[in-house]
Amino acid sequence: MSVTEHLLYTEDESELRSGVRNLLTERVPLAGLLARIETNEPYDPKLWRVLTEQIGAAGLAIDDAHGGSGASWRETAVVMEELGRAVAPTPFLGSAVLATAALRTVRAGALLADLAGGRRSATLALSFASVPGVLVPYPVRADGDVLTGTVTSVVDAGTADVLVVPADTADGPVLYAVDAGQHAVDRRPVVSLDLTRPLTDLVLTGAIGTVLARGEQAEAAVATALATGAALLASEQLGVAEYCLESTVAYMKTRHQFGRPVGSFQGPKHRLAALWVSIAQARAVARHAAACVAADDPDTAVAVALAQAHCSEIAVRAAEECVQLHGGIGFTWEHHPHLYLKRAKADALAFGTPDRHRAILARLVDLPA
Repeated sequence: MSVTEHLLYTEDESELRSGVRNLLTERVPLAGLLARIETNEPYDPKLWRVLTEQIGAAGLAIDDAHGGSGASWRETAVVMEELGRAVAPTPFLGSAVLATAALRTVRAGALLADLAGGRRSATLALSFASVPGVLVPYPVRADGDVLTGTVTSVVDAGTADVLVVPADTADGPVLYAVDAGQHAVDRRPVVSLDLTRPLTDLVLTGAIGTVLARGEQAEAAVATALATGAALLASEQLGVAEYCLESTVAYMKTRHQFGRPVGSFQGPKHRLAALWVSIAQARAVARHAAACVAADDPDTAVAVALAQAHCSEIAVRAAEECVQLHGGIGFTWEHHPHLYLKRAKADALAFGTPDRHRAILARLVDLPA
């Protein structure tokens, strides 16, 4: 069966969704989330422990020989959807997606086991704006096992125990595992647009790394991680858009104007109906991208570019409609719409902007300039 023949959610995926959604509903109330982003601890360590130790979400894409569940990126994408719906403050993208994808490629069994069991978290030490399929010099230089350089705007690096660092050497690219707690690793928080997902600048001044892979294998690990991250980010964007639509519909059923629910007026109904159609399309695109990376499909690059070109803009539009159709309350700090708008805008810049992916897509399918 090809990846396009079965994109519906399986029974196992639906059960996983239900469990994660129930957990997030209980553990990530919007009022509590608003309070948390005003502290110095934006991530919720208790939520992360439950996700990893009880639900096993961090090990979904890791085989059972290394403590994972032996599922696939499709199941991981379902978790990403739910995390997007809740704008949940967890390092799931960096650890369970980016770092895991890279470590799977190089078969780093011990590290994978630690990530699957929640004993450690990790992330890929590249800028969050890195574009899949676009080769650029790595910002870190290595001499033997000593790493030096600055990597800006790294996702989930502030809480990571391990950094998966690609570096240039005299003999070509090398992928390292770096203990994030050593003194030669300086983590500098960045003022991020999305306060529920902080970014960090990494400054390595002679940090010691352990070699994971060299040459083509190292490059393949980085390429796989970025492609997987971009594909599964589309599922998060889908979750953001779905919640924005649902919460707006619910609000417009209760908000009255001129003696009638606001949702009964023709203008808002048409806007929401058009948004529903766009989200249905985004779901198909995101599911296809997740299925392609899960199956290592030859069309993965096309699916990823299409997913980011499409889902980024749909998530932003859904969040903008959420803010506007909530009326005056939608513009306040105390209400939730701004959290979703910031997540949607930040995600649209991650792994390349939509126009960048449209250009990549045109090249991949041989469209004339």
